[in-house]
Formats: sequence, C-alpha cells, structure tokens
Amino acid sequence: MKIFNLLASSALLSSLLIATPAFAQQQDEETAAQDDDFHKDEGIVVTAPYFERLDLLAGTSSISGEELAAETEGQIGEMLTKLPGLSATSFGPGASRPVIRGSQGNRVAVLTDGIGNIDASNTSADHAVTIDALTTERIEVLRGPAVLLFGGQATGGAVNVIDKRIPRNVPDEAVHVDALAGYSNVAREYSGGASVDVPIGDRFVVHADGSYRNSGDLRIGGSILSPTLRAEALAFAAEQTALGNTTEAANARTWAAARGRLPNSDVKTWSAGVGAAFIDDGGNLGISFNVYDTKYGIAERPDFGAEIEEDGVSIDLKQYRFDLRGEVELGSGFLDKLRLRAGYADYTHTELEGGDIGTTFNSSAIESRLELTQNERSGWRGASGVQFLTRDFEAIGDEAFVPPSQTRSLGLFTLQEFSFGAFDVEAALRFDHASLEAKSIGVARRFNNVSGALGLGYTTGDLKLGVNLSRTARAPSVEELFSNGPHVATQSFEIGDTNLRSERSLNGEIYARYDSTRVDGSVTLFANRFSSYIFENATGAIEDDLPVFQYFQRKARVWGVEAEVSAQLGSIGGFDIVVDGVADYVRTNIRNVGPAPRIPPLRLLGGLELQSDHLQLRGEVEYSDAQNRVASFETTTDSFTMVNAELIWRPFGRQRNISLIAAANNIFDVDARRAASFTKDFVPLAGRDFRLTARFSF
Repeated sequence: MKIFNLLASSALLSSLLIATPAFAQQQDEETAAQDDDFHKDEGIVVTAPYFERLDLLAGTSSISGEELAAETEGQIGEMLTKLPGLSATSFGPGASRPVIRGSQGNRVAVLTDGIGNIDASNTSADHAVTIDALTTERIEVLRGPAVLLFGGQATGGAVNVIDKRIPRNVPDEAVHVDALAGYSNVAREYSGGASVDVPIGDRFVVHADGSYRNSGDLRIGGSILSPTLRAEALAFAAEQTALGNTTEAANARTWAAARGRLPNSDVKTWSAGVGAAFIDDGGNLGISFNVYDTKYGIAERPDFGAEIEEDGVSIDLKQYRFDLRGEVELGSGFLDKLRLRAGYADYTHTELEGGDIGTTFNSSAIESRLELTQNERSGWRGASGVQFLTRDFEAIGDEAFVPPSQTRSLGLFTLQEFSFGAFDVEAALRFDHASLEAKSIGVARRFNNVSGALGLGYTTGDLKLGVNLSRTARAPSVEELFSNGPHVATQSFEIGDTNLRSERSLNGEIYARYDSTRVDGSVTLFANRFSSYIFENATGAIEDDLPVFQYFQRKARVWGVEAEVSAQLGSIGGFDIVVDGVADYVRTNIRNVGPAPRIPPLRLLGGLELQSDHLQLRGEVEYSDAQNRVASFETTTDSFTMVNAELIWRPFGRQRNISLIAAANNIFDVDARRAASFTKDFVPLAGRDFRLTARFSF
C-alpha cells in the first residue's frame, strides 16, 4: 500500500511541477562539473542537494573517476579507507560500513544522493550496505558540524553516494554508455557493471543499469586467528589433551593452524535499475526503481572444540527501492530553487544457518526532504528545509533479538552563510522529533532534539583558517533501545536499554587548508565532549552459549587530528612527479569505563606518482599502528605495514574516457586487521591481491 501511496504522491507532484512555468533544464553548478564522464572529479564539490559547497563548517573529501574505479570493492566501507579520518567496520567481504573519526553505526549517515540509504546497515555490523559500487559515479564524505543537516544520526559524519539512476542532464550522444569490469585473484572475483542513457528528444532521458559480482572465499596473508586467539586455542588443546578428549584437542589445533583462505566468506551480488527524467529550461523531475540482491557468508566465530565449518551462517538480502527527485527554479527573487528528494525501500534479509532459515528481518521505509535555497544577496545565501522518515521494522524467528517496531521522525533545518571580505560565517540550526515504539513489549519513546553550529573562516591568499563549534543531539535507535536476544550473524547476545536518553555532544574543530597551483593540504584538530555517549560493549557474561554485548550510556570525550597533503615536485621524461600523504589519529575515553570499543589507531599513508596523459604509475605505503587502548574484554591489534602499487593506462589519452588499471595490493602479503572491526580476531584483511580493471565511457 505504501508503494502506491508514494507513486500517487509522485504523480501529483509531477503534475504540479510540469504545470509550473519555470520548470526547466538548468543544472546546479555542482552537477555541471559532472558531465558525461563515467567518473569525473572536478575538485571537492558537494552535490548533496543543499549547497554548491560546504567547505567552511564541514571538512569534505571525494572520490571519483579512475581513483574510484581502482578502489571499487564489494562494500563501500572498504573503498574509502585511504581518505583522512576514514576506516571501515570490515565485518567480512560481504559487509563493511564506513567509520569516520572513530564513529560508526548510527553516528555515520550513509546517503544516496542526499537522503538515507534506507537499509539496515546501521543497525548491525553484519548487515551489508545496499549500494552498488559498480554503478556509483562519485562518493563524497563530510565530517564536522555541518553534517547535522543530514540528521542527528550523522554526528560522526556522512557519506553521500552519487549515482546516475535519475539522470541530471541530456547526453549529446544518441546513446551514452558507461561500463566497468574487473577481476581480482585474492577471492577469485569477477565483476562487471554498465549503464545506458538514451535521450528522447531534447527534454527526456531514460536510463538503465545493471551489475554482477561473484567472489569466492577470501585469501588472507596469515593465520585466520589473531595471536591472542591462537594462544587460547593452543591452551584449550593442551587442556583437552590432559582430559583425554583427543577430538576436541585436534580441532583446537586445527583452528590454531588455520590459514590460507577464510571459510564461508564468499559473496554474490547483482543489481538492476531503471530511471527517467524530464529536464527543461528551469528545473527537472525524475524517478527511478532499482533492485539490490546479495548473498554472503558470515565468517565463523571460533569454537575450539568443534570442526571449522565450510558452510555456516550466511545472509540473503534483497532491497527494492523507488526514488524521486525534482527541482524548480524560482527566479531571481529571494528564493532560488525548490528541491524535493524522496525514496521508498522495501528491505528483507534472511539469516541462514546452513540451508535453514534462522531469522528474517523486514523493513519498509519512506524518507523525503524538501528544501528552499536562497539567491545570494550581498554575500548572504542559505537554505532551509524539512525532512521526514517513517520506518516499520520486524524480525521473525527464534533468534529475533529486536521486537517489531515503528520509527517516525521529523526534522526542520536551516543553514545560512555570510561573507565579509576575507571572512566567512556560517550558522546552522536543526530541530528533530523522533518517535520509536515497540508495541509487543509495551514501550514507546519520544525525543525532541535541537542541534546548532557556528563557524568562522578567514582566507588570505591560498590559505584558509577556521574554527567550528556545534552542539549536536541524536535519538537512540531501535536496536540500542529494544535489543534483547541472540543474534546468530554476529554470534553474540545483544541487550539494549529502554531508558537511554538522547546522545548529546559539544563539538569543536580548528583547521587550516592550503590550496595552490602545486601544493594542496589541510590539517584539522577536532574534539567532542559527550554528555550521554551510547556504546555497545562486551560484559564478559555468557548467555545461550554466546558472549553478551550490552548498550550503555556514559559521559565521554573524543579528540583527534587528521591531515592530508599533495604536492607536485617537478617533471621528468614527460611525467609529473607528485607526492601525497594522509595521517589521522583519534582517541576516546568514556568516564569510569576507559577507552571506547573498536577505535582505529594512528594511521600514516604516503604515495609517489608519475603522471602523464597516457600513463600513471603509483606506489604507496600504509602504516597502521598497534591499538592497545581497548575496551574491557576487547583484544588488541598489532601494527601492520602494507605496500601497494598501481598502473593506469589511457590508450587514447585523457580526452577519451577509456582506462585500463592494474593494481597490486598488500604486495608483501602481511597479516592485517582493523581495530574498528567487530570480527577482527577471526576476519583478517585480504592478502596479496592482483586486480585488473577496465573502465569505459562513450
């Protein structure tokens, strides 16, 4: 019924927009930079439907073009780890979500073209993000106070994924095709994706895309188990030998010696989408529909007395999604544009134990937002809007750890920007109302939160200095409030707290950014002071033979630094010589508890490139420090250093969008584990990987 309601609303809006005299084909300045190229990066220009730039209150990064093609992985979390301040949950090859400044889950918003991805990836680390990397055009990352415009859940940051399912312009060609194909040996993975845009006259565009990815079990660089778990397995084996339990002892020794490939880590994913847009002289209106389907294995939490299972728990996930985007030019008065973005998604994932159905999660949701942007007047511009979300969620099965629930939220926001000579000022304000109800247990919670931000920037020549202050608040999620039961995929017993308050924090950052012809760089110092930090932590208890993880709330402090630089050193033999580097560090402390769980350690990355029109060579070294500041019952992670190399060949130069990319990652086959991962002790990162990618646009 909700699908029909959405379609009816879309049809009504379409009629109103088309009847508007100003309805037009004028692209935003930000999307004009994204022409027909498959992936084209014209600098950091945020295309989320608010402003051409959010470079004062928010630190921004983007990945597109050949860089995106070279980093294309099955899950978006793994694609962004080379950006400053970014890590990944790395639950396994089938599920990985971004970690920003040490924040993950409900503190990081993953968006599709400015609205929520409307899946369940924020509810648990084992849930895949329903974004198809093979048909993604551009990914933008926002950090800092301005992300409060995306909702209270984005206190850690926001990742905005831009695709082409609703066309933004009319191609010059009769048929425009983008394609990407690749092979990776580390998991015997082959993948391919393509999209087609066809103009119908000079005002209509139709679009179709599809992709397929198939990968086997992941080959790793060392042992499956971390040193801590290997020691526990050998101790268990010795104990069982002394008791005369030879089978259990042999199984434990097998666990301790296991290496090579990670059992039950295969992934199969396909997607398909269609879209259409009407584009005229003052606006546009478009719709799309897509299907995302994936099945992936869940690596087994070790049971030292049992055999290693080759076919354990897996997740079968499907999402059907409708999207609508509209824009009307309002002329040269006070208001500039009216923008609408809406989406509906029907989501199901089933946790399979062998071939049997364990638990099924169903979610249907609608998210929409409407913005009015202002024309710039004497250095003043801005936008204001409203955002709405409704979500019905249920888990069915013996191990349904979350009761059926309903979530409703409404947000009002405004952002205003002022320029006075060399000074820039931005002020943002947001109000959120959230209602979360679980009727089966008789609990309903209501939350009203106000968030605000203020930023000041000063520009002198190529240097920009600034300071940002904000107060943000987010309501706890359904999972944080209502969880109570075994979760087979995470192999843990999860317990929520129905008395949780809104998570509130005071945030500040100081930054310096330099942008010249030959050198670009930035450094940011940030700090967050939480009065009611929500976190999930191991308790040491065992329930239903599973470790208990419980949600708590305490005061906490987070601080860190992130920096990046890129410099052209000169030229040799027709090649430009470019060096670049990234560094980031975050530190957390929860009052009367200690470090927060799963926080990334110090990370340093440096690269050297030789660039020409036809050929690009790159070598890079990434160092991740050991993480010894861990939560109770959390294990440490060792330091590691990975060396990567890449070659890009453009047969026809930069004028034609055809590239062949060869990459070698983790060349020395090191054993690497992410501290931010829930499964770090038994799911290492990929070993030595040789990857070939072909990218076409014509």
